[in-house]
Amino acid sequence: MMRPARLALPVAAALTVALAGCAAPSADPGAEESSGYVTDGKLTIATGEPAYSPWVEDDDPASGEGFEAAVAYAVADRMGFAPADVEWVRTTFDEAIAPGPKDFDLNLQQFSVTDERRAAVDFSTPYYVTTQVVITVEDSPAASATGIDDLKPLRVGAATGSTSLDAVEEIIAPDDGAQVFSSNDDAKLALQSGTVDALVVDLPTGFYLTSAELDGGSIVGQLPGSQGGDEFGIVLPKDSPLTADVTAAVDELREDGTLDTLQEEWLGGQGAAPVLE
Repeated sequence: MMRPARLALPVAAALTVALAGCAAPSADPGAEESSGYVTDGKLTIATGEPAYSPWVEDDDPASGEGFEAAVAYAVADRMGFAPADVEWVRTTFDEAIAPGPKDFDLNLQQFSVTDERRAAVDFSTPYYVTTQVVITVEDSPAASATGIDDLKPLRVGAATGSTSLDAVEEIIAPDDGAQVFSSNDDAKLALQSGTVDALVVDLPTGFYLTSAELDGGSIVGQLPGSQGGDEFGIVLPKDSPLTADVTAAVDELREDGTLDTLQEEWLGGQGAAPVLE
């Protein structure tokens, strides 16, 4: 998987400096306990094990490097917690969204917000909305594409009934039409065999396929104007007293542009998934 731009360390450092003077809201531990925190004076945040790039770099969320690690520390900051007052724990994806008590205050693991999951856990408002990306393999003519026009003469496919297929037809509009497959697995096999030159999938799927499933896989770039897929929200225990505060923090980060900045740095910057023109 391609790694994000090396702006990571300066931003992480700046974030650390910016948060260094913050104090955890621990003046009254008894009040915190009654407010629902797992540990007095601490904000306990969970992620997966292992946690993968570009969501968490080097499986080390405490570094603040990676999109979700950076979002977690930004949310903690808006809630009044210093970095030293953030404690990390690990959960599986299924454990996090199952009914029942939790050992975390917040959990970030690319959880799509759905009504079914809302029956078991709380969600913040979305901190990320997926986009569509073009992926390919190293021996494909798509590997050298730098823009939409470069993709038009090629065989570009996606799974039927998906927003990815809509993006192929509406944004790329290949000269010979879109190549349609019954599933992403079938599409992946077609790319591996050379039946198609490139595929369009959502960004999280693109990161996974190119890093774990495809030999020589790479992300050509994000398609412009393709935002509007799954929405990722922060998971909290059902009826958590912190849900309103976490949502307010996420809303602030969205409105002041912080989420866009972090998204560009970790998900769209040079070397990750640049936007194709």
